Amino acid sequence: MTIHKEGHSLLISLLIILGVLNAPLYYYIPQFGIWHGIALTVSIIFYLLILQFFRNPNRTIPQGENLVIAPADGKVVVIEETEENEYFKDKRIQISIFMSPLNVHLSRNPISGVLKYFKYHPGKFLVAWHPKSSTDNERTTLVTENSNGVQVLFRQIAGALARRIRWYVDEGDQVNQGEEFGFIKFGSRIDVFLPLDSKINVTLEQKTRGGETIIAELPQ
Repeated sequence: MTIHKEGHSLLISLLIILGVLNAPLYYYIPQFGIWHGIALTVSIIFYLLILQFFRNPNRTIPQGENLVIAPADGKVVVIEETEENEYFKDKRIQISIFMSPLNVHLSRNPISGVLKYFKYHPGKFLVAWHPKSSTDNERTTLVTENSNGVQVLFRQIAGALARRIRWYVDEGDQVNQGEEFGFIKFGSRIDVFLPLDSKINVTLEQKTRGGETIIAELPQ
């Protein structure tokens, strides 16, 4: 496991800030040893919480043209037939994965293929499980087409705490299943829109591992 590049500057800055905050306690009030210990313990715990957020774990990625891999760690909060109005403009099966601040937050390609569509939408910062977060929040929309001509749409959605979405792909790119395409900071959600005749392999409340859990199988 490594630390994701999105966390490098933040973690260094945070380490310096915590050091600056703790140093005066030892220098100016050395007699209050118990408070030094409490402050140091709180600082270490806080730093480790932020550190784990930027984990970049190694994953064994299943490969298959018809497999749809979970784009993120988290919990399945939506499985439903819905109208997708931005790109397909028809009915699709929506699977939504909610990421808490304790989850790994890098975003992975659910399928391999060519990125046919990409658009960034500025917006609100409603809590990620809000029904309108998919259409009103800051988000990106991506559509990948596999070699069989089947297209899958997926969205990075910012939440109440996640106020920075990062992406590393552009329209026309060839993308590989399970590889990262972006990152969302501090709590968020990813929606995946599939053809109606897809086979769904997950259930509500099921936990997913990005790059490993097979959430669906596309029609052949």
